[in-house]
Amino acid sequence: MISGDIMWKVENFKDYEVIDSSRGMKLERWKDVYLLRPDPQIVWDNGDLLEKYKNMINAVYYRSNKGGGHWENLKKTPASWQVSFKDLTFNIKQMGFKHTGLFPEQAVNWDYMMNKIKNSNREINVLNLFAYTGGASVAALKAGANVVHVDSSRGMVDWAKENVKASGLEDKPIRYLVDDVVKFVAREIRRGHKYDVIIMDPPSYGRGANGEVWDIEKDLDNLIKLCVELLSDHPLLFIINSYTGGLSKEVINNLIKLRITTKYKANVEIDEIGVPITKDDLVLPCGMTGRVEFYD
Repeated sequence: MISGDIMWKVENFKDYEVIDSSRGMKLERWKDVYLLRPDPQIVWDNGDLLEKYKNMINAVYYRSNKGGGHWENLKKTPASWQVSFKDLTFNIKQMGFKHTGLFPEQAVNWDYMMNKIKNSNREINVLNLFAYTGGASVAALKAGANVVHVDSSRGMVDWAKENVKASGLEDKPIRYLVDDVVKFVAREIRRGHKYDVIIMDPPSYGRGANGEVWDIEKDLDNLIKLCVELLSDHPLLFIINSYTGGLSKEVINNLIKLRITTKYKANVEIDEIGVPITKDDLVLPCGMTGRVEFYD
């Protein structure tokens, strides 16, 4: 069953909001810090945000014509600060290529996953692939799951450890691995390890821990196929996130049909996720999610 006529929108994220948007830029509030960052989805003209909010903005990210870009701090901005979503706490920093270490739109999936894990009434083992700074890992731990967190960047894995500690979950069962995702999954298959929940947040392109090249258009199908071999006898969830513009809902649907629902009974939901824009009652689209919920 496929559903998803209405975009999944972030709600009740009191420490984060998109205030306004215009000319490829978004003005965000991260608790008490205001950032102006690029977003290619914003093709509309709603005035000059820097001019409109210059007394409010802490920092602006400027793209370079040669690729990348840089931050310009307009007023004192902390090197690191924290935001909370419900009982989850995350460390925020200004990173290269406009990032802050958190994708707040993923809160819709944290809520969904936590609810399913809590209501499963059994021990749940979670595998989080391309796990970045651990938003989903923190949520799964908070819900009572055992978590394996895999990312190819040691810096991101260290940041995930900071987030787990910030949420008071450092004593909960989590393993951190700096590894190439595909190689790790292949080893887990050989070891006979199984998981009830698999989450993946693959980039369009990337490099593994030892320089392995990841290309989502070439490699995603094989990775999903491998991950199916890691599912337990009674799996709970399989979640696929995508920020790659070329992958439509139907592409994700086809991959799920070919690799998962031919073998398992499951409900499937696929839709865009987004963040409301406060000023104009618009919604900023922020990628897409495919959710597979298994049943007997």
